[in-house]
Parts: sequence; C-alpha cells; structure tokens
Amino acid sequence: MKSIKKHYLKVFIVLFFFQIIGCSQKNENIKPADYPDPESNPTSHLMLMGDWFEHPHDIDFDKLPKIPSEHALVSDVTAEGVNHPTFSEAKTSGGVNQHSYITFYNDKYWLMWSDGPGVEDRVGQVVKYATSTDGLNWSEPDFLTSYPEGSGPESEHYNTRTEKGKRWISRGFWQRDGELLALASLDEAAGFFGPSLELWAYKWNGTSNSWEEKGVVYKNAINNFPPKLLPSGEWLMSRRAYDYKESGIEFLLGGIKGFDQWESYPVTGSTTEMDPEEPYWWVLPDGKNLMALFRDNRKSGYLYRAFSIDNGRTWSNPVKTNFPDARSKFNGLRMSDGRYVLVSNPHPERRDPLTLAISDDGMVFTKMGYLTGGRHIDYPHVIEQDGHLLIAFAGSVKQKIEVLKVKISDLDKLEMPPLKK
Repeated sequence: MKSIKKHYLKVFIVLFFFQIIGCSQKNENIKPADYPDPESNPTSHLMLMGDWFEHPHDIDFDKLPKIPSEHALVSDVTAEGVNHPTFSEAKTSGGVNQHSYITFYNDKYWLMWSDGPGVEDRVGQVVKYATSTDGLNWSEPDFLTSYPEGSGPESEHYNTRTEKGKRWISRGFWQRDGELLALASLDEAAGFFGPSLELWAYKWNGTSNSWEEKGVVYKNAINNFPPKLLPSGEWLMSRRAYDYKESGIEFLLGGIKGFDQWESYPVTGSTTEMDPEEPYWWVLPDGKNLMALFRDNRKSGYLYRAFSIDNGRTWSNPVKTNFPDARSKFNGLRMSDGRYVLVSNPHPERRDPLTLAISDDGMVFTKMGYLTGGRHIDYPHVIEQDGHLLIAFAGSVKQKIEVLKVKISDLDKLEMPPLKK
C-alpha cells in the first residue's frame, strides 16, 4: 500500500509539473527530470517557475502584484524627527530593533525582538516583547530579559563591540507542554559569535505576569527559528556554534525528554560552496521528508537548498537554487490549506521590497507578490491564525518592529501577469 501511495504521489508531482510547464513558454527547456525530489533529485536547482519572468535577477520586484494588508507599528527607536533613516543616520542616532518573532498563545499575539543601543548586537542589547489581542493594536514594549551582567547602560562597554561585554539576541517563541517559552542567545559582543555562546529559555508565568529564567537550552548554540515538531514527534531546530563559519551549520534534534535534551547533527557541505547563514526548514507534503533553505553570505544572490529523508539526522549537500535572494533572513510556513508561503527579500542587491511567494508543494514556487517596501526592510517571521497571515519584520534600517496582517483569501486572488515580450 505504501508503494502504491508513493507511486501516486510521484504521478501527481509529474502532472503538476506539466501543468506549470504548459502555461510557461520561457521555461520550455525545463524537463520533468529537472524537478526536485528529496530522494531521487536532491541536486535540482529549480525553485522558482512561471511565465511571468525570464531570469530571476531581472524581475522588477517593485512591480510585482500587490498583496493587500493591514499594518501596525509595534516599536520605534529611530531618532526624533527621523521617519525612514539611512544607514549613516541609523549608526549615529537612535537604537536598534531587530530579530522579531511572533506567536499566538492564550488568546493573544506575542511579539519579541532584540532591542539595543546603536547598531545591532552591541554590548547591552536586551530582548523586549509586546502583546496584542488582534495583531494590530499592541501593548507598550517591555523587558523580556534584563541587561546582561555588567553590560548595562552604566557599563563603560555599553554600546560597543568588545569581548568584555555581552548581549542578548532574540531567538523566538517555543510552545512546549502547554508552556510559552521565549528563547534568547547570550554571548560576548565582539563579533559573531563569542566562545561563551549559550541558548537560553525564559518561561512565561501567567500568575505573576512576568518572564522567568528556565535555563540553558544548549551550550555553544544559537538557533535561527524556534523548534518545530517533526512527524516523528521530535523537535528540530537549526544550530550555529560560535565558530560556525569553520564548523558549518548543524541541526538540533530532540526536546522531548527535556527542554535541554538535544543531539546535534551537521549539514555536510555547508561550508564548501557557500557561506551558510540563517537556515530554515519545513516538512514536505509527503509528511516525512524535509527541505531546508540557506542564505548565502558569498553573495551569489540565490537561496541554497538541502533535503533530509531521515528527520534531520543527515542532509543532502546544499545546492544553489534559482530563487533570488538579497542575502537576508527569510521565513515561511505551510498553511492549513496545504500551500506553502515564503516571505523574503528577493532583490539580489538590496533588502527592499519584502515579498511573499506561494508554492503548492513546498519545493517550487510559482507566484510572488509585493508586501511592502520603499525602504530597508528585513528579518520577517510569519504565522497563520484565524484566516490571516501575520508577518513581523524589522523596518527602516532595523529601527522599527512592524506587523502586517494579510487575509489568506487575498492570496487566492494573486495573479501573475505573463511577461511582455
């Protein structure tokens, strides 16, 4: 029976492929053998397809179909009188708001982010949070962490890059066994990252309405997004060690016996052809195989991709895809209707605009819509709740935390006009 189901799944993928090819003249040279498959074709480069573009880097991203949304400003640390600062203005005035993560827990939306002095990840950076009942009207920002010991505003090292002071970096919410946990990394603020690097968990106490330290999740680790459940019932999240530029990307598997019980598995080949950063993964429609995407800091202008057929224990060598990327953090999910969305900065030369791409199978995207832009925007995180997508991101050169609320029904109306020749 399993072999029959597998056969029909492959037939469906091939038929879906031909359906796409049939409406795409410029992709006529692409063959079914080019289509990605976790087991039979993990080295495929195909990730973006359609008759609405010729070359991924030639797409006019500012003229993509607009996706309607409602907007909320949650936090703003720009200097007084400055709306959308330039990089030079941001470095000399105001603070930094970055690394936003959003979740829904106990009938409220929760948002956390890094809040620091000067530019991102200097000594004295903390994690703050806010809540909302509708995703648009937010409470005033409050501290989730305290200042790192000896690294607050009273320290001579505050707002500097030095190994003599530390910083917190926001790492996302994790709902585990009914608890709401907030993850944050702690390390020296000299570079990326310090040798004392640790991933911490804070627990929400609903009785006292406060965050409490739960403990260290894993030593020598910073994740990219919080753990997600695998079909096996295990939790999985990415890991970068403090020396990850030499050691490569890894994945942490576990989290069942305890919040701090994990095994680490490397992604082979993650430092040979690219400079890997900020990976993200999801489960494919077959309910067992995984796909991971990687930002490439060698400025190829494209995302890299790897597959796992054993719940994240081993991965295929990452391969450069044809999906454009600005060398920026991205996020996505599988919606309840089965489709996948990827929110990213696809312009290969700048983090503007922020777009949303849609895929039926999680491997090849056929539509892309414009969310917001006209300024530096990055580091999105997206969730689905009550017929909407809520997308948190950093705006205006990492000095604002903002949220977009998108009706999923509006995604059904997204049409890609064929490329004019």
